Amino acid sequence: MFDIDRWQEIFDTIRKNKLRTFLTGLSVASGIFILVILLGFGQGFQNGIRKEFEADATNRVWVWTQSTTKEHNGLNPGRRIQLDNSNFEHSNEAFADAIEFKSSIFRVRGVTINYKKESGSYGIQGVGPDYQKIENMKMVSGRFLNQIDLDDLNKVVVISKKIKRELMKKVEDPLDEYLQLSGINYKIVGVYADEGGEREENRMYIPITTAQGVFNGQNKVANMSFTINRAETFDESVFASMQFTKKLKKYLQKVHQVAPDDSAIGVYSAQEEAKRYYTLTSNIAAFFWFVGICTIIAGIVGVSNIMLIIVKDRTREIGIRKALGAKPWSIIGMILHEAVFVTAVSGFSGLIFSMGLLEIVGPNVEVDYISNPTVNFSIAMTMVILLIVAGALAGFFPAWRAAKIQPIEALRDE
Repeated sequence: MFDIDRWQEIFDTIRKNKLRTFLTGLSVASGIFILVILLGFGQGFQNGIRKEFEADATNRVWVWTQSTTKEHNGLNPGRRIQLDNSNFEHSNEAFADAIEFKSSIFRVRGVTINYKKESGSYGIQGVGPDYQKIENMKMVSGRFLNQIDLDDLNKVVVISKKIKRELMKKVEDPLDEYLQLSGINYKIVGVYADEGGEREENRMYIPITTAQGVFNGQNKVANMSFTINRAETFDESVFASMQFTKKLKKYLQKVHQVAPDDSAIGVYSAQEEAKRYYTLTSNIAAFFWFVGICTIIAGIVGVSNIMLIIVKDRTREIGIRKALGAKPWSIIGMILHEAVFVTAVSGFSGLIFSMGLLEIVGPNVEVDYISNPTVNFSIAMTMVILLIVAGALAGFFPAWRAAKIQPIEALRDE
């Protein structure tokens, strides 16, 4: 039941002790504020890590080579390891059960790119049809390369939105237009967009068989890229990826006569890397929770101490109330109301301010590995409710002590 007299007492007490009440409320509000901000940036860190991996498939495996650094089987170090079509074909056959998508890559260098009177400098890669899935490319118009393009050595090209905008400014629909690569016409069959942004859109793609044939690539391959079939759980997928990369690297080291501990052949698994980052973000989130909760506990301790001081200051008043017939629970209720009121107002103030700050600033935060820090409102609200309950408990024990004071002892208190 609403008791106006009790609320007047609470407000009178607060007015008489403005600084004390303000500092108590500030400690509680700052605890909630710090917790929400930390949780928000913990989520922003997770968003940023997830965004980094969105550029490519998270179950991707990438193979590259460089020069040997160690002697092996009588062969001197310094040999340049060169992948070829047979390595790619054997990998597809040997690990067919594990592979989802696959593509070899041939990099075309030193090529002039022209569209009518316009020219530009972009990366050119010869790839297979599956490369669209591996790179998470979205077709804006047209299509990606297909198996017919590879079989017939078609002179076709897929360009990005960025290349279309920069090289073909006045062309509304670039499909069926022709680009000249070193003076040779290539028909544009598709325009793609990449989740990784314009940094990933600085390349155009042609069939790898065409690239090898036209640009004297013979059967050479610069890189090989795969995605692994996903398992039921993330940990099982990581284990399958580790097994695949281990077997693939062992095969390539054997066929190219490379020492097991040589870095000449590299096999990178995005899934293993993702697990490391996700574990890191989970640990950071747990640390943020720990710091935030410790801050709230400090605020609750402050409330408890203030309630003890309030009880001490009002000992004579409590004694008079009890002498006039006040019940113990009315004494407890009086002190609890003040504790809950201060805690609730401070907690909700900290919540509103922190949530508002994240709402305004969060969408504009775009730095490395941190993106749009936010916090689940229900979680934040639950923390405030728990804070109010803790505030009530913090006020209960001083209130219980006050209710047990004998009137004669209270009236003797100086």
